[in-house]
Amino acid sequence: MADGRTLGLKIDVDTYLGMKRGVPRLLEILDRFGVRGTFFLSFGPDASGRALFQLMKNPLFLKKMTRTNAGRLYGIRTALYGVLLPSPNIALSFPSLVRRIVREGHEVEFHAWDHRRWQDDLPGHSREWISRWFEKGLDAYRALLGKEPRAFGAPGWVMDDRVLDIIAPCGFEYLSCTRAEKPFLYEKLGIPEIPSDLPCLEETGVERGPGEILQRLEEGTLHILPVHGEMEGGVGAEVFADLLGETGKRGYAIVPLSRIREHLRPADLPVRSFRMRLLPGRAFPCAV
Repeated sequence: MADGRTLGLKIDVDTYLGMKRGVPRLLEILDRFGVRGTFFLSFGPDASGRALFQLMKNPLFLKKMTRTNAGRLYGIRTALYGVLLPSPNIALSFPSLVRRIVREGHEVEFHAWDHRRWQDDLPGHSREWISRWFEKGLDAYRALLGKEPRAFGAPGWVMDDRVLDIIAPCGFEYLSCTRAEKPFLYEKLGIPEIPSDLPCLEETGVERGPGEILQRLEEGTLHILPVHGEMEGGVGAEVFADLLGETGKRGYAIVPLSRIREHLRPADLPVRSFRMRLLPGRAFPCAV
């Protein structure tokens, strides 16, 4: 793998609908192609309805929702969770589906407790809030999977330095919290980051995305594709399936992120920190 073409699949599940409908569809597509991926699951409440507040104060968010046809992508009920409707738990509501992911040979890692409140307001939350967020999320992970997670992938690629301090004792083998070109070693932690270097369909749109992603695959030999249960497991499902087929034709091995971690030598990785930057197609700055 070190010398071959490798595509890691990082599959984020952010909402109740993405878990209920998107994950089963993604499992069917992955099984069709005989490939495995790493599912980063949100375990706690779906408070997606709080995004309505972002529509009023962030024009980029409104533009993104319009471009992705958010009503079709997320559904009306999702837009009301945490505002006019109670917030249902995401992965905790589907223990049998979590077990199915593992049974079919995929990986499950920790993505979030409350995805929306992290992505929207992380800088405004206290250190104590962040610590409690991890406690609740990791307890939920252990309750469903009976083990410790190997990795953490930050919601929306939103990070700050306090997070690195808080997760230092967690024993993660790697993180996948940034958008960067190549893996690196965290300056504060000394553990590898496996970043998402390719754009996701939510950013490019389903019409333009496959061409842009396939063009990027001609550059270098190691790439990480960020996938979302709501998009690639929903309106973008067939586009995603076609993309997997084209990727295979180009000689890429499609693997979960642990396979990539196995081949990383920390001593050979550059040591870096991160900064926040707004990327094309996104409404909020990401760690880069």
